Amino acid sequence: MPPYLDTAMDIAREAGALLNDFLARNIGFELKGEFDLVTEADRNSEKLVIERLRKHFPTHSIVAEEGGGGLGSSADYTWYVDPLDGTTNFAHGFPVFNVTLALEHAGRLIAGVVFDPTRGEMFAAEAGAGATLNGSPIHVSAVRRLQDSLVATGFPSRKRHQNVNVHFYYQLAMLSHGVRRAGAAAIDLAYTACGRLDGFWEFGLNPWDMAAGLLLIEEAGGICTDMHGGPVSLRGPHILCANAHIHPEIVSLFDEIFHGRTRIPLPAIPSQ
Repeated sequence: MPPYLDTAMDIAREAGALLNDFLARNIGFELKGEFDLVTEADRNSEKLVIERLRKHFPTHSIVAEEGGGGLGSSADYTWYVDPLDGTTNFAHGFPVFNVTLALEHAGRLIAGVVFDPTRGEMFAAEAGAGATLNGSPIHVSAVRRLQDSLVATGFPSRKRHQNVNVHFYYQLAMLSHGVRRAGAAAIDLAYTACGRLDGFWEFGLNPWDMAAGLLLIEEAGGICTDMHGGPVSLRGPHILCANAHIHPEIVSLFDEIFHGRTRIPLPAIPSQ
């Protein structure tokens, strides 16, 4: 295979260094729409990533969060780019954000990276070659029961009042060791791939949020589906990723919730 992964890692490191520089300068942010934040760092990181990808792979298409990509002459190859996953965290100085790139060939993910510049952690995967963290092989956790697991999810910035994930969040929070909500989906997926988390689910992610993370988890021995246990899609309404032991248990729980049944009732609101 051409050096797609090596090039993606080089680009991610360069973009990550740029983000760290912006973080140190404590830049402000703008609103993109009513709720979504965007910063000068997002735009500059995306500009850098796209310039590097076009230099190395001029025929490839690029799909990027801030819209700076474009269609190349080779429709079979598409890069998914989030130049700053975790913008809200970044804008507030909360150090959980990353650069993520993934390459799809003829509908199949073949390379992906998630780079955390504040910790210097490079998660990387290539189809059929496994997943690594800073060059060392990684694997999903071996936790066998949901009640012994630590899982993660996220909530959208837009239309949060209409999002149903709070129902799933509460049940998982009560039936596991806990649910983490760090605000950067690619990091959550990478942590699932290396066993720091045992599972992750979320509604309404974009392709660039999850492409690299899905490949990481699959190459690390995990399972990625939708929340019903069906085939996962970069453009689907939701995803569920976990190790093979607890994945069926979570699917069964989610089926109950989708049908309006809950195992743990919500607590009553106190009168005072």
